[in-house]
Amino acid sequence: VQLQASGGGLVQAGGSLTLSCITSGRTFSGDSMGWFRQAQGKEREFVATITGRGDITVYADVVKGRFTISRDNAKNTVFLRMNSLKPEDTATYYCALDTKNLAATTPEWYDYWGQGTLVTVSS
Repeated sequence: VQLQASGGGLVQAGGSLTLSCITSGRTFSGDSMGWFRQAQGKEREFVATITGRGDITVYADVVKGRFTISRDNAKNTVFLRMNSLKPEDTATYYCALDTKNLAATTPEWYDYWGQGTLVTVSS
């Protein structure tokens, strides 16, 4: 199973970015997908998750109302649309796959991880 995240970059505060994560190697539609992030010197933290059918989404409070997670099962891809970005959103963002479809908010429940994509928000 491979997860390939992309879409990171440098953006000004208030701007937007969309991250993508393409999965290969297993049936995608039965798996929850999550986004986590890790800022330099900090622990990895939960951002958002979505169930296999896309019927349930969960967000961290710090991104609620600004970020949107979605998926296209036909393309084995999950997205994270990030609006109104803040300097404190600066981090490496990781996508993760949970074969149990739990839409969990902690990383230990996820079985596979992508390599991360760096998002830098300038003030």
